[in-house]
Amino acid sequence: MPPQRSAIMRAVKGKDTKPEMAVRRVLHRLGFRFRLQRCDLPGRPDMVLPGRRVAIFVHGCFWHRHPDCRRATTPKTRIDFWSAKF
Repeated sequence: MPPQRSAIMRAVKGKDTKPEMAVRRVLHRLGFRFRLQRCDLPGRPDMVLPGRRVAIFVHGCFWHRHPDCRRATTPKTRIDFWSAKF
């Protein structure tokens, strides 16, 4: 992997992102208590409400591909690979 690509991938946050923090604040304000980043569950959910048996995954614009969203970009390399993932 080229050094520039390694630096970019290192900068990508896996937790405590802005959308995730916003959801956590709303849940906490509504009185829900949750656990973070449960590694023992499939897919490693961002938040888990154990008492309600609910797992929450927070994915941003990159994955959801909202129409007309400026943040929903497609990588310039390996286009076939990324198209299949989206």
